[in-house]
Amino acid sequence: MYLDDDRVVTSPSDLTTWAACEWSFLRRLDAKLGRVEAVADPSDDMLDRTARLGDAHELRYLEALRATRDVVEFERPAPSGHAAAAEEARLAMASGADVLFQATFFDGSFIGFSDFVVRPESGAYGVYDTKPARPAKIPALLQVAAYTDQIRALDLPSADTVRLMLGDGSESVHDVADVLPVYRVQRDRLRAALAERLTADGPLAWGDPGVTACGRCTACQAQVDEHRDLVLVAGLRGEQRQRLHLAGVATIDDLADSSGPVVGIGATALARLRGQARVQLATEHDHTGAPAIEVVDADALRTIPRPDAGDVFFDFEGDPLYTEGDGRAWGLDYLFGLIEADGTFRAFWAHDFAGERQALVDFLDYLAERRRRFPDLHVYHYASYERSPLLSLAARHGVGEDAVDDLLRDGVLVDLYPIVRQALLVGSHSYSLKKLEPLYMGDDLRQSDVTTATASITMYVDAIAERTAGDPERGDRMLDEVRDYNEYDCRSTLRLRDWLLELADRHGTRADDPDGPTAPDPIELARVPREPNPVAVGLAAHVADVDPLERTPDQTAIALAASAIDYHRREAKTFWQEHFDRLRNPVDDWADTRDVFVVETASVEREWQKLPRARKLSREVRLRGRLAPGSRLTEGGAPYAVYDAPVPPGVASLGPGRRGAVGAPVVEAGPNGARPEVVMPERVSGDDARHDAFPVALTPAAPPRATPQPEAIAEWGGHVLDALPEMLADPAFDLLRRQPPRLRSGGGPAPVVGHDTVSAVVETLLDLDRSYLAVQGPPGTGKTYVGSRVIARLVREHGWRVGVVGQSHAVVENVLRAAITAGVDPERVGKVPKSGTTAEQADEQPWRALKSGGEAAFLAEADGGAGGAGADGGGQAVGAVFGATAWGFANADKVARASLDLLVGDEAGQFSLASTVAASVAATRLLLLGDPQQLPQVSQRSHPEPVDESALGWLADRHAVLPAATATSSPPPGACIRRCAPRSASCPTAGL
Repeated sequence: MYLDDDRVVTSPSDLTTWAACEWSFLRRLDAKLGRVEAVADPSDDMLDRTARLGDAHELRYLEALRATRDVVEFERPAPSGHAAAAEEARLAMASGADVLFQATFFDGSFIGFSDFVVRPESGAYGVYDTKPARPAKIPALLQVAAYTDQIRALDLPSADTVRLMLGDGSESVHDVADVLPVYRVQRDRLRAALAERLTADGPLAWGDPGVTACGRCTACQAQVDEHRDLVLVAGLRGEQRQRLHLAGVATIDDLADSSGPVVGIGATALARLRGQARVQLATEHDHTGAPAIEVVDADALRTIPRPDAGDVFFDFEGDPLYTEGDGRAWGLDYLFGLIEADGTFRAFWAHDFAGERQALVDFLDYLAERRRRFPDLHVYHYASYERSPLLSLAARHGVGEDAVDDLLRDGVLVDLYPIVRQALLVGSHSYSLKKLEPLYMGDDLRQSDVTTATASITMYVDAIAERTAGDPERGDRMLDEVRDYNEYDCRSTLRLRDWLLELADRHGTRADDPDGPTAPDPIELARVPREPNPVAVGLAAHVADVDPLERTPDQTAIALAASAIDYHRREAKTFWQEHFDRLRNPVDDWADTRDVFVVETASVEREWQKLPRARKLSREVRLRGRLAPGSRLTEGGAPYAVYDAPVPPGVASLGPGRRGAVGAPVVEAGPNGARPEVVMPERVSGDDARHDAFPVALTPAAPPRATPQPEAIAEWGGHVLDALPEMLADPAFDLLRRQPPRLRSGGGPAPVVGHDTVSAVVETLLDLDRSYLAVQGPPGTGKTYVGSRVIARLVREHGWRVGVVGQSHAVVENVLRAAITAGVDPERVGKVPKSGTTAEQADEQPWRALKSGGEAAFLAEADGGAGGAGADGGGQAVGAVFGATAWGFANADKVARASLDLLVGDEAGQFSLASTVAASVAATRLLLLGDPQQLPQVSQRSHPEPVDESALGWLADRHAVLPAATATSSPPPGACIRRCAPRSASCPTAGL
């Protein structure tokens, strides 16, 4: 942002700054107008390093473009040259420049410099931005939308999509129609606010009701302190601040002295906020240097296990910006540090991904050996960072998953943070370990130059640079400082545990068995198998000694097959681990998780009674509160109702002083806007179990049971294992091997003659020998059209039994309608209605509504089978089309193994490899339709192999050589089916 006479000129990055903190941004304008002193932002080593990584990523992409395209490169001008530079860029585009690098856009109130503007053969310029981040983020999308808006304002041809070239080497493609309206709304809001500030009489006042403030940035923090703002109160959320303001409570002092209800804040949450304000004020009045504390739930201290001589106190150090190789994996946990109960410190270092894998193995081996010596030991840590990386590291490297599961299952890992948050109010704005240390570290407070996690990361990165290309001895000394920082954190965790036990003693809460009842085991509760499938173990053993970077395609396929078998087991474990983490941790820590509803007020709709024909007492409650962003309340859903301790009868609890949860159906869902509400029943077993408790939150429902998909994949994997060392002739295995489609004729696929893709696909499918074919292309290129007509010809002319599978019932039904439109007799198309479909709704569909269990009989009516042409009485082929999700095709009682001549997977760009394998067992051939650039289906966790990637994404991933036989629908002339940028003669898909 800068001033040009009486105008404010803003850039796309200004929009990001404005979105983060409107107040801070507008105060910067006040400073430029001379109304207030400018506030300098402190230096941030991580932001500076991120910027350097972004520059390097941009230069790598520029080099790739230079090798294949004509790139016009621009120097960044001074403000006085913005107009001239923008005109130069406009002329370059008007003359048909191939690629523009750092093109200037300026219209008098907007200034921006686009990373890349690329002109494909269609002639419509597309905006490409390089971002080191892995997922696409909203600010980045607004930025590329801004440049697209500028191109259109110049009346130049503009593409319908924008692209982010991400740090892991992938492309994130987005429709302009989706992002441009959002950008324009935000831009107009910003311009209106700036215009208002330009005509204002004085500087923006703190607390202006029309302006939001983050309360955390440098500009805000000074005002927060000066005005004693409620932001000072630890754990207070933004909407709670707004509701307190409406109630006349504006400062931390007001809150501490307040009483009575506050609309929109539950009584329990309000009491805790008032208590938090009081202890923080007590700390201000006490000059000992230690925060004041108040024990509010002594029972929570009972969850601390009895000390054991084998206890370990653990802390990770990690660099989230580390990457290597192809850039697909980010983040390195470079130090696994721990202190034993006797004070012995041990460090497991890792300086690359291979070292990280070895450090994980060594750490888990150390714990396994120590647990043999001390069976009752516990591993203590503070906050969830230690638990989460252990899970993700085991998944990333494919080692130690069962060992980590055992640690979680046996309750070995003990997180002290939720215990502190539940048991205590601490008179500090933060509950970080560093802020608690004055309570128990005494004279042993931190003295090192490295006192924060960010400083530790910076020191580590600098140390490695010194060891590699500078002064190795200095680098080692710097690593010693990082080690000392980690050792201090471990020692601090030990001291915290001991201090909490002393508190428990003082409050008389230490029982003979302080562990109390053990938490329900999330894995057993979900009936998830404890051990990996033996077939998966057998397959993995075949490639265990091969470096993943040096595998052959066949070895990669074997590893994928092993991972696919346990895919659903890992996914289910992740849900339950996260579910039980929510029960352990403060609600505020997970309130913004998708599908979480935090209850603020509750009332009884129907008192306890036994309804007619019911065996248990029940009541109905109405809950009002706050819904996490991106969530919706839906009738018929089955979230978990979470209760604070002491939990009501019949609710599974994590032990004394811990929360519990129970599945609860939603019978009525109110508006999903600012004040959503829900009505749900509560049930108990008898009169003595009635209670007055209300849930404090609703959390995500358990995922659907994966059975019979895992069993189908394991059965398939057994055939793969039995065939080794030969490669099984199978469509799904060919897909995992990324082999060209195998044809009986031994040649390639039938050529597309005169744009007749349908005939080429039909001819190729008839020639397939237990293999697959992919039809891929961007949206709107006719994939469903081609697929439906292929189905129609195979069913009508050859009597084929064809299955249609997709990620959802809606996807499947779209193809079935298209097949009927293409000429398939509706009586030869069948599908079991999805759960919840009424009889009337089922009758409205053009296909036959099958009863569950009637699938086999329906398919038996088609007597072609195995590619043969069945005939009715008139000699006509009799085929069938059956639609279902992967669950239906994986079930041998519904669709016999290999009984279908063809399985068509629609939207295969979103269908995971694991689900594709599960469904494939029903057919002898696969036809995959979709766009490899689509985001795959959501996965709960990382996997040791990319079985969560989509089937088409796997084929097209990283410019892997696509099968030469791959057919495509009809893309726009000259378009690459992968929508690559840049396109070159060396692109493996060129010419397809």
